[in-house]
Amino acid sequence: MKKFLVCVFCTALFTNGWATDKTSIDESLELNSNPGYWQQHVDYTMEIDMDVDSYQYVGKQTLEYTNNSPDILNRVYYHLYFNAFQPGSEMDVRSRTIADPSAKIGDRISKLKPNEIGYVKVTSLLQNGSSLKYETVGTILEVKLNQPIQPGEKVTFDMEFDAQVPVQIRRSGRNNKEGVALSMAQWYPKLAEYDDEGWHADPYIAREFHGVWGDFDVKLKIDSDYVVGGTGYLQGEPKKVGNKKEYHFVAPKVHDFTWAADPDFVHDTFEMENGPKLHFYYKKTMNQTYLDNWKKLQPDTAKLMEFFSENVGEYPYDQYSVIQGGDGGMEYAMCTLITGERNYGSLLGVTSHEMAHTWFQFLLASNEAKHEWMDEGFTSYISSLASNSLKENKSSNPVAGSYRGYIALANSGYEQPLTTHADRYAYNQVYGASAYSKGSVFLAQLGYIIGEENLKKTIKKYFNDFSFKHPKPMDIVRTAERITDLELDWYLIDFAQTTNTIDYSVKSVNGNKIELERIGLMPMPIDLVVTYEDGSEEAFYIPLQMMRGEKPTTANVVSDWAWAMPTYTLTASKNVRKVEIDRSMLMADVKRENNVYSVSE
Repeated sequence: MKKFLVCVFCTALFTNGWATDKTSIDESLELNSNPGYWQQHVDYTMEIDMDVDSYQYVGKQTLEYTNNSPDILNRVYYHLYFNAFQPGSEMDVRSRTIADPSAKIGDRISKLKPNEIGYVKVTSLLQNGSSLKYETVGTILEVKLNQPIQPGEKVTFDMEFDAQVPVQIRRSGRNNKEGVALSMAQWYPKLAEYDDEGWHADPYIAREFHGVWGDFDVKLKIDSDYVVGGTGYLQGEPKKVGNKKEYHFVAPKVHDFTWAADPDFVHDTFEMENGPKLHFYYKKTMNQTYLDNWKKLQPDTAKLMEFFSENVGEYPYDQYSVIQGGDGGMEYAMCTLITGERNYGSLLGVTSHEMAHTWFQFLLASNEAKHEWMDEGFTSYISSLASNSLKENKSSNPVAGSYRGYIALANSGYEQPLTTHADRYAYNQVYGASAYSKGSVFLAQLGYIIGEENLKKTIKKYFNDFSFKHPKPMDIVRTAERITDLELDWYLIDFAQTTNTIDYSVKSVNGNKIELERIGLMPMPIDLVVTYEDGSEEAFYIPLQMMRGEKPTTANVVSDWAWAMPTYTLTASKNVRKVEIDRSMLMADVKRENNVYSVSE
């Protein structure tokens, strides 16, 4: 089992006009609004004073929250993510008790000393000027309101807090393995999301996030020799304040705020024609090979930006930053943190993947904890296409690795449905294969079902309709239905909500009679290529009856196959030598060995 999981996890991970101000972004959001849709709104103003010697900081936060829901809110919740990095936390215990702990975490949290742990301690919290009662429960601050927030009401929360940056273990932290001083992700008290499904105050146990859209105004005081990069537009040059300097960032219409800092950061910029300015922050102390890679990365990052903007939708901000930091690669608002001491192929690959998250997660802000496959999977799909576009020798199927990863998982006996909460997978590596590989296959196989051109149209319409929102799985399916006028709910049900598998076979060939068999429970339309005894070929398309239509095809369209019928007989025009189901290999059939039938001489 262990050997299988390692194989699946590796496959999952490694095979795979501009809006320049808040007004234009808000106008885009308003134009794309769906009737009846609502979402909450929050604006943050923060002042942070960082002590780089103790790795502690104090913060003041003013939060203006608008209840756009039809509900009366009696409570609110904040995420205090840094509290996860303490011995005995849920992240610590889960890492030490899961069958295949992450090598990045293992038992490291349990060994942290008091000056190495992370914490966020709220010292004061007011609602419209009045003190509130609150309780810290792990990584969640539970707040009982003095006055309920009425539908349509706007309230102000004022908070003061003390915090300590943990030794870098997962995503955030100080002094990562490459020596970056501060990787500041999930570092501030962050209001939890409330939507039509209620509050999403998930504890920080392993992965995945969800946040409220809003505007950020952040002032950061830090030692004057530190270079800072991250989310938001820098408002003028940093001001000198004693022996520190103060950075002032403004970030319109985002749902998170991240920064990184180091005294040895090089800061390069790359100007794109008719596009955003790209920023690169990396340590000048790396060896020359790595420094050369970071220079080479810059024009290729511009090409990636162009690919995603053309094939998904226009990037709506006027800057994007690639920053050395963290523990691998992780996407954030207007930036990513990646480790930088990599060979060039790895550096480009991680940049492609994390930048793609700007579209498939950050702008299409699905709930990562509940629908992690829409985040990691869709990102894996589009980043594989983007990386392939930069290769000299392009692959005919850039997502073939995702198919291998999913099929290995489906045949393993350890698969869980994609409805599984991101923290609730029995194995970390099953999560990886499910979220990355199966999620990627979901989109690629949708192209098999509705046609590649329709898939391209679906992705663009999905982005146009749901950017700056929180789309759910049915939203991508309904978008495809609107593009094609086909019925596709069965696809979401079987592929994402169950572990039903696809297995079609060529059961027999007798002269010109071909008998096909559905063995797996999941239905699919069938692409079939028949080779005749005279060497000629003919392509057939067998529609799935419950689709109520067909994809565009040049193949010979024959009668529908109803799912409940286990077999299907096709009468060809001539005697048959060979039959092949799905030559494209874009249908995720878990037993490909029975897809081809050759008549014995």
